[in-house]
Amino acid sequence: MDIHKLIRAVLSNPAQVALGVVAVVFGAPAVLLALRFLAPYLASAAVLAVAAVLFLSKKRDAAAPATSAASGVYPGQIAADNEDSVTASQPDEGESSAAEAAASAAAVAAAAIADRAASAATAELRKLPGQQSHGGAGLRLRDIQPSSPEGYKAWKDPIQRSPVFEQLEELMQQRIIFIDGAMGTMIQRYKLTEADFCGERYANHSHELKGNNDILVITRPDVIYDIHMQYLEGGADIIETNTFNGTTISQADYELQAPEEVFLINKTAAELAKKATAAYMAAHPGERKFVAGAVGPTNKTLSVSPSVENPAFRGITYDEVVDAYYQQLEGLYAGGVDLFLVETIFDTLNAKAAVYALEKFFADTGVRIPVFISGTIVDNSGRTLSGQTNEAFWNSISHAKPLAVGLNCALGASDMKKYVANLSACADCYVFCYPNAGLPNAMGGYDQKGSEMAEEIRPFCEENLVNAIGGCCGTTPEHIAAIAAMAKAYPPRPLHPVEPLLRLSGLEPLNYTPDASNMRRTFLNIGERCNVAGSIMFKKAIVNNDYDTALSIALKQVQQGADVLDINMDDGLIDGVAAMTKFVNLCIADPEISRVPFMIDSSKFHIVEAGLKCAQGKCIVNSISLKEGEQKFKEQATIVKNHGAAVVVMAFDETGQAAGFEDKVSMCQRAYRILVEEVGFHPQDIIFDPNILTVGTGLPEHNNYAVDFIRATAEIKRVCPGSKISGGVSNIAFSFRGNEAVRRGFHSAFLHHACKAGMDMGIVNAAQVREDEYSKLDKELLEYVEDVLLNRCENATERMLEFAATLEPKCKPTAVRKLADAAGPKITPKVNPIPPGFDPLAPPAELAVVAPYSPK
Repeated sequence: MDIHKLIRAVLSNPAQVALGVVAVVFGAPAVLLALRFLAPYLASAAVLAVAAVLFLSKKRDAAAPATSAASGVYPGQIAADNEDSVTASQPDEGESSAAEAAASAAAVAAAAIADRAASAATAELRKLPGQQSHGGAGLRLRDIQPSSPEGYKAWKDPIQRSPVFEQLEELMQQRIIFIDGAMGTMIQRYKLTEADFCGERYANHSHELKGNNDILVITRPDVIYDIHMQYLEGGADIIETNTFNGTTISQADYELQAPEEVFLINKTAAELAKKATAAYMAAHPGERKFVAGAVGPTNKTLSVSPSVENPAFRGITYDEVVDAYYQQLEGLYAGGVDLFLVETIFDTLNAKAAVYALEKFFADTGVRIPVFISGTIVDNSGRTLSGQTNEAFWNSISHAKPLAVGLNCALGASDMKKYVANLSACADCYVFCYPNAGLPNAMGGYDQKGSEMAEEIRPFCEENLVNAIGGCCGTTPEHIAAIAAMAKAYPPRPLHPVEPLLRLSGLEPLNYTPDASNMRRTFLNIGERCNVAGSIMFKKAIVNNDYDTALSIALKQVQQGADVLDINMDDGLIDGVAAMTKFVNLCIADPEISRVPFMIDSSKFHIVEAGLKCAQGKCIVNSISLKEGEQKFKEQATIVKNHGAAVVVMAFDETGQAAGFEDKVSMCQRAYRILVEEVGFHPQDIIFDPNILTVGTGLPEHNNYAVDFIRATAEIKRVCPGSKISGGVSNIAFSFRGNEAVRRGFHSAFLHHACKAGMDMGIVNAAQVREDEYSKLDKELLEYVEDVLLNRCENATERMLEFAATLEPKCKPTAVRKLADAAGPKITPKVNPIPPGFDPLAPPAELAVVAPYSPK
């Protein structure tokens, strides 16, 4: 064979080498199929092309193993580009290396056509639509490591659990248990004076101390001990420490905020209560009593401004509240409490600060003890003082994984019942309540007797709503004894599973329930206009300190259908922390805006934290990634988790941003495994953003970006069970800004296909995506748009530009108007269109088994 003639023949028609590639890689049957697609390009010298490729691969292994552990290629999987789909062997001794180099160069020249032919042949052979894109930019499925059939490993809490967990759970599964009643009501019976409150330690204190009940554990421990014993004798299984105001914040009213004073109050209170339970259990062998460290709400609120004139102002910072709670926890734990009771929560953000302090405390001590959390409904509206419904409250604090959640104070039992029933339905932990003894009389006292209160609570027991009952304002040991006598005849509320959903909250709950048959219908619209990078009007308002205008933009988005509000302050002209804090505080003060959850959006994590510290609801953080490595990723994810937020994870790692299908899937699966196995994130709270990148830029390497995102969406949700998919939809058509019909048409068509693949939410113009329904798009416009989106021909972008030039720039995609020159420019015919039946959005041919994630 004359090698020079071969080279000339190959270089004159690269399609001939393409046929050879198909022959070598896929075998003879594929050649016949490939001929269908290559026929227009082939000449009589096609056999020479086949010979050239055979020449290069003549010493290739006759049979490769079905699965290569080294390469990570699974049966039926196409090898990655960097793993040499066509591997040249070393030339035989005496053969010309120059000839080999020439033939190799020819093979490279034919790569684009070969890639396409191979794809078509593979699709036919597998009876599955092809996986390759146009122009040689292949979608070859690289080493996407499938999960093992047994699924992901369950997260194991690194913090040791106290034995009290098991003891309490065993008791609550056997019967309804009982919490003590009001401490203040009982103290009033003793008619204590200022001297009783001061005692010896505070005899010369600068401020009056009468009314500071907490210090009685130091100055009149006999009184507090006696009250504890009365409640134990009345049937209480859990008694609370006398520390409702045992923080530096509350003790500041009496000038006793010094850390050593607060520590002493809490430690002494815990020791006193433990002494009482020890004495009772010694006198009643076989009974087990517990001490709950009472952690009150403080006298400050993080969600409500104390100034009517300045709704953005707060009387205290989140960090100050966290520090105050942490110091209280130290004293209570040092005194030996069995559990913590975060109670009478009228502002959920205060509760979230307490939970944050608890998690820090548990991590620092290396021991976790049970936590009960109790909210307070202030009136028959069913809302907390800061405006949340009780289900929204639960969504906001459920990340604490309390052993029990409940309601106390403000209402009598009959008024509280429907709210306890709602909490019982939505919570997957134990549920308790301790109502007031009815409603207060004109003098502020409580007249309801123990037997009367017990009868009002009976329906709670009859309907299996509670696992524990106690009393709040106006209740005494007599009330607890009457309740215990009544409730002992009823079984406890059984624990029940709760459907695993992404549960967010503003003032109201948002429980995202996707409809797998119509994801577009349940798609969550994340309002995009409160983003200084996406709205010139909003940025101008923030820069000019015009927060009234900024708030009007937020309100309009909610009114137009935004399910979640994205807030971003990343700009060189803006102090991100200050702007984020002020704007979120202002949004919280507006009940219509704060009705929906917030997405706290920033590329700077300290700005994300600033936003989280202002929002009482369960937010979404946008975003974190593996860009700075696994350690930083885990640190940030843990902080987000401890704030109780869901998290957006960008498909970005140490090597850069994921652009192609393979990288999107592999980066997201790596992040998912870290989050569920090492951080303990609930899968439903993980939202991946696989990067919506701009198409129609004129660069061939960008042509498949939409296809890659859509295909990656389906695969990520398959291999990362429970996770969600989001993205910034406006990015897809950034190159067509200025032409409303085209740009909005792209958004609508993209959402249609992405939602069919499983996309859950996106940052969008809520009003436009509702208006621009896919079925209403102009059909001619849609054809051009989808040619670009789905990469259906090589010159799709050029054709789109030609068609766009015929449209009025401000018309809508559902009501397209042509320019006066009806003829317009001539539209170029399609070049190298995909063949009929070719589905660019088809999933990978080989799908590994993935078991559902189980946290147990």
